[in-house]
Amino acid sequence: MHRRPGLSVRLKLTLSYAGFLAVAGALLLAVVWGFLLRYVPDTSQGLLGISPNRYLLVRTFAPAAAVAMVFLLVFGLVGGWILAGRMLAPLTQITAAARMAGNNSLSHRIRMEGRQDEFRELADAFDTMLEQLESHVAEQQRFAANASHELRTPLAISQTLLDVARRDPTRDRDELLERLQAVNTRAIGLTEALLLLSRSDRGNFIRESVDLSLVAEEAAETLLPLAEQRGITLDVTGGATWTSGSAELLLRMVTNLVQNAIVHNLPDGGTVTVHTEAQGDASMVRVENTGHPLPPELVPTLTEPFQRGTERVRTAEHAGAGLGLALVRSIVRAHDGTLDLLPRPGGGLVVTVRLPGVP
Repeated sequence: MHRRPGLSVRLKLTLSYAGFLAVAGALLLAVVWGFLLRYVPDTSQGLLGISPNRYLLVRTFAPAAAVAMVFLLVFGLVGGWILAGRMLAPLTQITAAARMAGNNSLSHRIRMEGRQDEFRELADAFDTMLEQLESHVAEQQRFAANASHELRTPLAISQTLLDVARRDPTRDRDELLERLQAVNTRAIGLTEALLLLSRSDRGNFIRESVDLSLVAEEAAETLLPLAEQRGITLDVTGGATWTSGSAELLLRMVTNLVQNAIVHNLPDGGTVTVHTEAQGDASMVRVENTGHPLPPELVPTLTEPFQRGTERVRTAEHAGAGLGLALVRSIVRAHDGTLDLLPRPGGGLVVTVRLPGVP
């Protein structure tokens, strides 16, 4: 990279070191002149007729002082250049790492050695930033690839159905339209989920006071037909629990949790419990369901986009795209809350959301 015309930082530091050294030498000479030479008599015989006078001392002292000043200046320039290079060496490593990151090479780390000084702290902070940036970019790349794959699937199915209809005009059109409508509905739902996920990630929403108990009741009322269809008992407990945020996003959060709890449950006779509670300065929503046992190592991956538990129950009408808990996590994060997932010993999952409470 070409630097604009001008003095480099190393040269500026070198000139500063040399300048300070020259000023210090000049002050020393001024002190010698002011407190020593001015007390020497300026007579032809000197002091008591035996010591040299001021004129002789000045003629003897001035050349030596000039040589010392030149030496100090040269010494300051050379020494300052070396010291500045040593002091700025860590910045060279950080600059190289920044240039590599600018060229999409985020795997490089500085890992500066030495004592824990300001440059070491800066390098460690830069390494941490690179690590987080690399993880974020990798996550976004996986998200884009998975989203493209998920969106391509319904489009490919639609294309196949249309090709079949074109080749076979006698095919039942009602069945074709029904299947096309189902595929199109799934594609629209996936697109809306992606847009909502992007909106919650940006935090672009208006905050207002929301009662989570009312949100839980509304979500349960909406999903009650689905629960009855599957033979799932759906209960909502708890009192008024207030928080600050987007009512629409919080309703989508609770709805996703309850829907997941219903869909990924026992084939018959399962239960889903939604509980809201104010805990000090926090507002809590807990969704607990029965179901098949979940491996502990599988639980942390359930909040990643397009991740589906292989041991979870899936049906054709509620296959989903793996965005339910990912959207919940994004909404919770946008509301400065926490999301905890804990497998139940007897099977199923306990999901606990804690949000900042308001009076």
